[in-house]
Amino acid sequence: MKLTFSPSSPFARKVRIAAIELGLIDRIELVPTTATPGQADEAYSRITPLKKLPVLILDNGDVILDSYVITEYLDELAGGGRLIPASGPSRWKVKSEHSMLQGMLDSMLLCRYEAMVRPEALRWTAWRDDHWNRAWTGMARFAGQPDLLTRPFDVAAIGLTCVLGYADLRFADCGWRKAYPALEAFYQKALERDSVRVSAPPAA
Repeated sequence: MKLTFSPSSPFARKVRIAAIELGLIDRIELVPTTATPGQADEAYSRITPLKKLPVLILDNGDVILDSYVITEYLDELAGGGRLIPASGPSRWKVKSEHSMLQGMLDSMLLCRYEAMVRPEALRWTAWRDDHWNRAWTGMARFAGQPDLLTRPFDVAAIGLTCVLGYADLRFADCGWRKAYPALEAFYQKALERDSVRVSAPPAA
């Protein structure tokens, strides 16, 4: 299998962490890929018209899109139920938590694009602030959920790890550690895992 990725992409990091946790990383070839807003990329658009990272290209040429869907595929490939509960209320709880974290990452990425990619004269401060507030209040929500912070390392915990790692990478002065010490403790514990250390993005 092949995985398109960028070392700084939190979405690709999620899949890499999952693959390592599931013992599947040696079956995946990492393909460095750049998906730059505002720039055409016909070759990558043929793989995915959305031009998003990552995608998983199977050995038969099939393409699986979206970091969560890829993680679910890998979880099933590894026997199922290790990162995503197979059934029952816990399955929907974990999936819902992950959806919120995915949305937080989407908002953080849009903040990044607004500040770094959009021409200064066209930047919309209120729009950026609204998206940042979605991520920030999401952190507050998870800081108040000790169950997520202490249970086995599932797809939601992986997603939270990627949110906090991306905050460090792109919003280093945002102060999330001081504001949310419970998240700081969670992240420090996550950093003890090989999967989290190996997949850490390079310094900004």
